[in-house]
Amino acid sequence: MLTKRPLIHLMYTGGTIGSVELPLEGGLHPINFEHLHQHIPELGRLDVDIEVVSVGEPKDSSDMRPADWAAMGRHIYTHHESVDGFVVLHGTDTMAYTASALSFMLQGLRKPVVLTGSQLPIGKIRTDGKENVLSAIEVAATQHDGAPMLQEVAVYFEYKLFRGNRIRKYSTEHFHAYVSPNYPVLAEAGVDIQFNLAALWRPKMEELQFFPDMDAAVLPLRLFPGIPASIFEHWGLNQQVRAVVLETFGFGNAPFDVGLMEQIRRWLQAGVFVMQISQCWHGSLLPGKYKTGKAMQDLGVFNGRDLSFEAAMVKCMHALGQAADLEGVQRIMQRNLSGEYSE
Repeated sequence: MLTKRPLIHLMYTGGTIGSVELPLEGGLHPINFEHLHQHIPELGRLDVDIEVVSVGEPKDSSDMRPADWAAMGRHIYTHHESVDGFVVLHGTDTMAYTASALSFMLQGLRKPVVLTGSQLPIGKIRTDGKENVLSAIEVAATQHDGAPMLQEVAVYFEYKLFRGNRIRKYSTEHFHAYVSPNYPVLAEAGVDIQFNLAALWRPKMEELQFFPDMDAAVLPLRLFPGIPASIFEHWGLNQQVRAVVLETFGFGNAPFDVGLMEQIRRWLQAGVFVMQISQCWHGSLLPGKYKTGKAMQDLGVFNGRDLSFEAAMVKCMHALGQAADLEGVQRIMQRNLSGEYSE
């Protein structure tokens, strides 16, 4: 009896993996997928069927916008039933943002969505792109008991598979460019690909739902010792700001500054969602542990727990896109939508 080969959509968005250097223009420029296929002939030897999909014009990942995330999500949502898995080729600089966005847009996902890329262009002899692409496709094609092993948005890079809304890019030079400070890896690739079954996410919704709307009116504010109160006053009640992400110290501490506290109070009274996360990459917030953190807690600042900066920003965009008022945003932010929080 013949077994049907998995069908994988290989979605090319641009980035270093498919870039070439143009001497006259300077720097790396994204090109079309034909260049990629030429340098990875092994794609034809995989025991999968691959359909190549270009999502808009290839671009550097630093040019990605919420509209680009929505286009990727819409393709996945449209083909979710007919395709066994999706591999998204993406630039490394904003991959954590895109992976987070797709994880919030596609709730109830029951197919693998694996983002990958490379630190060196695919045409370079020492490129890391070839292994990343081949292994990402293998991960997306892996099934267990007739169902996809992976049923979430993930990132494969340098022999490791991470939850997409948990990663941070920590190196511009190393091939192992990403870390997942607050969540274990989903799989590791050696001779075989070993999945960490206990770490895999399983959807809570019965059917896939697509939430493409995002509002990027989010202000990030990283605190530092000696930050003048006049900075907070400068921002004032800007009507374009609907959410503020405060990067606080350690467990959630902040300077006990009257100007800062008063500005936070004004934001909240004006219906602005204010959330704090830690500047530390590892660990979770405990804002009531110290006096300076308790002041923020008493004001009603939302506890971002162990969200990464990228996931915090994008989840705020998602919540603002779905809710019209502060209470609605708070309800969405409280929920663990796709494993972005530790339980």
